[in-house]
Amino acid sequence: MRVRGERDKAFQLRILGYSYNEIRAKLGTPKSTLRTWFADIVLSDKANNRLKTRIREGSYKGLLKRSKMQTHLARQRAAKFREEGEKRISKLSSDDLLIIGTTLYWAEGYKRLQRRFGRELTAHAISFLNSDPEAIRIFVKFLTDILQVPAQKIRLCMRLYPHINETEAKRYWLKITDLSADCFRKSTFLVTGASKGKRPFNRLPYGTMQVYVNDTNKFHYLLGLINGLINGVKKDL
Repeated sequence: MRVRGERDKAFQLRILGYSYNEIRAKLGTPKSTLRTWFADIVLSDKANNRLKTRIREGSYKGLLKRSKMQTHLARQRAAKFREEGEKRISKLSSDDLLIIGTTLYWAEGYKRLQRRFGRELTAHAISFLNSDPEAIRIFVKFLTDILQVPAQKIRLCMRLYPHINETEAKRYWLKITDLSADCFRKSTFLVTGASKGKRPFNRLPYGTMQVYVNDTNKFHYLLGLINGLINGVKKDL
């Protein structure tokens, strides 16, 4: 009698459009038994529509669950490889800072010799422009520790967009560079990329920093460092 009562309840639920999983959850009946019971049952359009809706919802939830799991695993992998990479580089030596600073200037520094009326000028300045605070921090340390530039001779110029608060930006870059406020020169304000639809509005919340030193001899010395780095790489290739 218990089996018959269970079967009747199962039929009632199936006719209403309940899935095998739902019926098994309610009654505890194995899916293999349900397949045998429902082998010849014909469902109404309403019941079929309910089943289709459940299938779609189940598929969506399954995809969402898999997506979340894949995202979680991807983050775990990324954290693992970042940790491995960070451990590989320990405390840096002065030689390391020499190579890093030279490479930074090679990639982002102003290297073209200035000309006027077709003639090369005799005065040149070191000029490094970047929005990455760590790149700026490292380059300032390179200037003071490797090139022996006195901190008071380093000049800082912020390139800001109109929406950026100049006072907050200055406070931020002061902390990054660990230099005196006297090193700052007049900020340059640029046309916002956001107004042109080219750049997210808050992508550079503190703008871009230009670090420059008016010292022709050190400018040429830095270009020599770059040439030495290039020649050294060529020899190893």
